[in-house]
Amino acid sequence: MHESSRIGILCAMREEQQMLLQALIPTHPVQLHGRRSYHRGRLYGREVVMVLSGIGKVAAACTATSLLTEFACGTLLFTGTAGSLDQDVKVGDIVVADDLLQHDLDASPLFPRFEVPLTGKSRFKADPHWAARLLDAARTVVDATLHSAAGHARLQALGIVAPRVHQGLVVSGDRFFNHGDQVRQLREVLPDALAVDMESAAVAQVCADYRVPFAAVRSVSDCADATSHIDFDRFNIQVARHYSAEVLRLALPSLNRA
Repeated sequence: MHESSRIGILCAMREEQQMLLQALIPTHPVQLHGRRSYHRGRLYGREVVMVLSGIGKVAAACTATSLLTEFACGTLLFTGTAGSLDQDVKVGDIVVADDLLQHDLDASPLFPRFEVPLTGKSRFKADPHWAARLLDAARTVVDATLHSAAGHARLQALGIVAPRVHQGLVVSGDRFFNHGDQVRQLREVLPDALAVDMESAAVAQVCADYRVPFAAVRSVSDCADATSHIDFDRFNIQVARHYSAEVLRLALPSLNRA
């Protein structure tokens, strides 16, 4: 299955997927599996299947499994938003995962905290080739956004001054962080974590089981504290969906793994 050149692209929310769907050239009718709509076509020159995973680890794992088993995707990519866990990671930045971990997984004392039982692993590596392409694309997109009148205006409207691109640990769990104490507790046990979402690490585990490459790129929408809900919709519309579309536009055709 990993030899397939078909790429599965997941987003958790409709706003994150919107511009990607607009760029998709459909080649098949929309297919329904597990109450999800799977869009098959060509995106920026690559054969893809696009789908909304829904929010949370179970929804994401279910969707990833369908992409691998029902649609024979040979690579999965996740794009969307995340909250910052690092003081140097600001709203408007982009984080590309190199490791992924489930921060709410704790089967101790039977297994070490965060370790996925019976695997001996707590951290799952993103595919290095795809991560590198996403990182290069994200840097180009941030630079282009800053130097275009429309992009600069979108950032300025949300008070974003100098966005940056980071690479590192992304953690996932079934909790929306909206309190500073929650963030501080997570930083104490995972000091190298850059961002938190609710899906990516679950997909990474599924892909590891199936030995399929996986990578994730996340736009930082909030600081995972009491202000997390403020302007989230505006950020998705004005920044995140543009980031997602442009990063994949640059990353997909430049990597030939067929």
